[in-house]
Parts: sequence; structure tokens; C-alpha cells
Amino acid sequence: MQERNSEMENVTMPVSEKYMLTIREASVYFNIGVKKMRRLAEDNTGRFAVFSGNRYLIIRAKFEKFVEECSAL
Repeated sequence: MQERNSEMENVTMPVSEKYMLTIREASVYFNIGVKKMRRLAEDNTGRFAVFSGNRYLIIRAKFEKFVEECSAL
């Protein structure tokens, strides 16, 4: 059982394949500042952001759609 847990910890996934991104991952992926990304997440919780525990998570596909429809950030 311990071998399986150690294998799971070493698995890394490309950001482009993740369903949800942290604020930092999203800011790097979309080339938007961390502060701006946090503000967008706070203002759009339920639209493309989720507050989980003590952090915001960005739903990548929904944020991509939001950026396509948005004329300015």
C-alpha cells in the first residue's frame, strides 16, 4: 500500500491537461499577473472560479471561454 502512495505523489500532469488550476498556475498559463488573477477569481466565484478550503481554483476550460468572450481584462 505504501508503494502505491509514493507512486501517486510523483505523478505530474501538464497544466494544459488539468481541469482546475491554482491562481499561480493560471497566471503563468494565461500570462496574467497573480494579483489580477486573484481579483478575477474573487469577482467570478461560481462562474469559473471555486473557493476550496483556503484557496481559489480556476476551472481552466471555463476561464478560457471567459477570456474568449471578454474584450478586456
